[in-house]
Amino acid sequence: MNTGFGGMGDLFKQAQKMQKDMARIQKELKERVLEVSGAGGKIKVLVNGQREIVSVKIDPSLVDPQDVDMLEDLLITTTNQALKQAADLQNTAMQRAAGGMIPPGLLG
Repeated sequence: MNTGFGGMGDLFKQAQKMQKDMARIQKELKERVLEVSGAGGKIKVLVNGQREIVSVKIDPSLVDPQDVDMLEDLLITTTNQALKQAADLQNTAMQRAAGGMIPPGLLG
């Protein structure tokens, strides 16, 4: 007599594999670093695949004590671009690991 529990076991194994794949991908994302430049290459923001800022480099020619607002705006713009690219990388990696089972954009 087939009780239907065999399918549950397969589903459980698939869930465990997906969980292991997700953990591996999270580790890989933390190690993957993207470099995004702004202000004509005078600002560089390095961000890892887990959306953590790793480094910020600012060309000294942008540092004008009379115009700190402009520097802040350029830094915000470049940082947001870096975080967007890291989010796209993370979403793509998670989609691949989940076999397309996660709806696009769900991960943020």
